[in-house]
Amino acid sequence: MGGESALPAAAVEGTKTKGATMTDPDRSAQLPPGAQAQPEPHAAGIGGQAARLQHTLAHHPAVLEQRAQRAQNVQLRVADGITAFAGSMNFVYLHIGLFALWMLLIEKSPWPTLTLIVSLEAIFLSTFVMIGQNRQAAFQQAKADHDFQEQELELKTNTELTREIDKLTTELHKRLLVKPAEQQS
Repeated sequence: MGGESALPAAAVEGTKTKGATMTDPDRSAQLPPGAQAQPEPHAAGIGGQAARLQHTLAHHPAVLEQRAQRAQNVQLRVADGITAFAGSMNFVYLHIGLFALWMLLIEKSPWPTLTLIVSLEAIFLSTFVMIGQNRQAAFQQAKADHDFQEQELELKTNTELTREIDKLTTELHKRLLVKPAEQQS
């Protein structure tokens, strides 16, 4: 599993929550109660710039490993970028405009070339979606495997602690209750 290192955030845009996206989250909402985000040192520039918040929370080892793999592989970065754009409203607006221009200015009804282009685009986009789904499934499996190992270790530790507590309780019981009763007889 990967170590704790500062790796680039995933190139995934999407759901906004209180002005944050998956690539630029509202880090103050992620801090534990009572914790304050620490501002990063200012980059050279004009004063009055907003201080950027440091992300101080640790990530799951499977997340760190996936980020490292994605950062090292050019093909995955390209696929992430295409998938991120194809899943945005800008993609929809761009296609509305392009289709309208094509149908009004370039080709007359029934638009055979446009149909071919859209079909090819659908094939490629569905491939990128499947790549993303396969990668997400592998990530979920790696996370589940890690969690299972951690839970098994915790169960083993708790079992050992319970046995030690039982031994100590039995020993205390013998020393405090059984031996004083024998001494009185």
